[in-house]
Amino acid sequence: MNLDIAGIGIGPFNLSIAALLAKTPEIKHKFFDDKLEFAWHPGLLLPEADMQTGFLKDLVTAVDPTSPYSFLSYLVAKKRFYRFTSTELNMISRAEFSDYMSWASKQLTSLQFNSPVELIEYHNGLFHITTKNETTQAKHLCLGTGKKPYIPAGFKPFLGENSFHASEMMQRKIDLTGKKVLVVGGGQTGADIVLNTLNGVWGQPSNLDWVSRRANFQPLDEASFTNEFFTPEYTKGFYDLPAENKQREIRAQKLSSDGITQKCLLTIFQIMYQRFEVQGEQRWLSLFPNRSAEQLSFDGDGYQMSCFNALNNNQEIYQADIIIFATGFMNSLPDYLQPIMHLLNLDENGEMQLGRDFQVSWQHQQTNNIYAVNSGLKSHGIAEPQLSLMAWRSATIINHLASSAIFDIEDSNGFINWGTTQQNSLVENSQIPEFRLKEIS
Repeated sequence: MNLDIAGIGIGPFNLSIAALLAKTPEIKHKFFDDKLEFAWHPGLLLPEADMQTGFLKDLVTAVDPTSPYSFLSYLVAKKRFYRFTSTELNMISRAEFSDYMSWASKQLTSLQFNSPVELIEYHNGLFHITTKNETTQAKHLCLGTGKKPYIPAGFKPFLGENSFHASEMMQRKIDLTGKKVLVVGGGQTGADIVLNTLNGVWGQPSNLDWVSRRANFQPLDEASFTNEFFTPEYTKGFYDLPAENKQREIRAQKLSSDGITQKCLLTIFQIMYQRFEVQGEQRWLSLFPNRSAEQLSFDGDGYQMSCFNALNNNQEIYQADIIIFATGFMNSLPDYLQPIMHLLNLDENGEMQLGRDFQVSWQHQQTNNIYAVNSGLKSHGIAEPQLSLMAWRSATIINHLASSAIFDIEDSNGFINWGTTQQNSLVENSQIPEFRLKEIS
């Protein structure tokens, strides 16, 4: 049996599509992943690490609130609905959201784990997906294999037991007791690692330096009007902007999606105050913003990290026994696309170009669509890599795939006039009455 669509990778985004497709059995679909079961960055499921997205922005609720795969359905199934409501939580832990998605994955029969995709070929109007178990044919694809941990090229030769990416934290047997530790990266992950180190999760280090190239350890912008960036209305308007304007807006909005939660920053500050000021503990945690890590060496006894201080233009050396790179993730085209890579219309940076409905530009898109999730930062804006619009994007892809409005994805106009084409035309075409002063008799 040929599939209508095959999903490659089962992370949150493709899991959302699978959950929504469950109500459309007429669309034949299957999703493949190399993992033995669902796992969402297990190495980053740190204690006290919270989500930056509200729990109602789950796999399905925004477009299908009665779905059996919602977070509320999960709470009911787990017999914890009443206790959860009593917590008054606005943001849940990453661990609980991960458990919710794992629970949802176990309800879906379209997911095929332990099936690493080795090759995707295209001929006779069909994609041929070869896994270690079988070859499956599908008319359309949805790529969702995620991003790879990013390590600056010059530091990769030093990776090993004591120098590693933060995504491995909870999958390693880490003991920081008595060690000099360097955390590189001033985003949420770096902050979560520092907070858990303060709480003694991996033992008591002798010294912890936290280095960031940002100007300070800056909070996530969680204001109500900032959250309007994470709406379908803004995302659709963003798609139509000139390329240079998109780049400018993405840079300006960085802290809307890539800052540290106020709760985390405040907790770190309060712990430091109590331990180092009130209790008089010798200060072993130091924060170094405005530092860019440039060179790394190892002399047998430990690491030496050379950083540039952008405030005073000096070079500084940091000593460490253990280095943890909280340096984020990067896009990377998977190897299994090699047989069809020459058919993709990549941009000047070798990245996929997406249409309005998240379809990849390629030579046969008139008959066969390749959809991609978590690949549209440049085209759709800062909400694209986030969970906020996950369900809306999934429904958009399904509607496009089916050429019909299976899901209602329209929303009311927000409180901000972004100056989109539609809004401008309304202003231009409106009849503005002409007012004249009455003559005074």
